[in-house]
Parts: sequence; structure tokens; C-alpha cells
Amino acid sequence: MRRKDREMPGEFALGVADRCLYAVLGLTGPDGGPYGVPVNIARDGDRVYFHSAVKGTKTDYMRRDDRVCLTCVGDVRIAGEEYTIKYESAILKGRAIEVTDKDEKVRALRMICEKYAPEHMDKFPGTVERSLNGTAVWRVDVSEATGKCNK
Repeated sequence: MRRKDREMPGEFALGVADRCLYAVLGLTGPDGGPYGVPVNIARDGDRVYFHSAVKGTKTDYMRRDDRVCLTCVGDVRIAGEEYTIKYESAILKGRAIEVTDKDEKVRALRMICEKYAPEHMDKFPGTVERSLNGTAVWRVDVSEATGKCNK
């Protein structure tokens, strides 16, 4: 990292992942080119979960090359008087693994729903029962977490 004065420890980076509204999942396409797509995430320790369609470009790319990167940005404030933006960010690198164990899959979906729709958890059991087979859940086992902050 060029700006060492803005570098933050790994635990800070994981906290940014917890607070961000979404992350951008970075993948490698079959031609070696980049592919990025926003995903809703929830974290459990050094594991980050997101849901997906069962089939599609994102799924195809992760099955071909499981190395991924999640970019998270949080607490953004434009500081126009300083010609800058105040922010916190994190880059999480790891390997994507499709979750096939039903209990882990339901647990991950529950974490995602608790993060994004906590006031509607009373509907979770019925919704997850109806949609479980048509929903893929992926886990990123984080091997590297770096953070940056400009406050």
C-alpha cells in the first residue's frame, strides 16, 4: 500500500465488511480479464457469505477459478472543502466455495437477512423454505484482509 499512513489492520478491514451496504466481488473471466459484480454480504469470522442465482456468469467464473476479491467501502463522506472523500475501505482476498450443506446454507442466508432486513425475520422461515433450492450460497474463506481509512 502506497499510503502507509492510511493503512489499517486486518480486524479493521473485517469490520468494514460488516458495516458496508454491499461489496464488489472481483473475479477472473475465462479470457483472463476482470469481472466485478456487487453482492450483499454477511461475515462469520474469516468467512464471508453471499447469495446468488444457481446459474449465471458469476457462478461460471467462480467454478472455473475460485480466487476472488471482495472490495468493501463504508462510512463515505465528501469533504469538498478539502477536495477529497473521507472513507473506510477493505479488500478481502480468498477462495470462493459453494455451500452445499443445508444447515450452513440456511445459517448463511439467515445472517444475510438479519443484516439487510432485520425487521422482517418473522417471514424468514417460510421464505427460505420456498427459495432454498433455487438459491445458491457462496462462502469466501478469507486469506488476506487489508484496510484503509481517510477520516
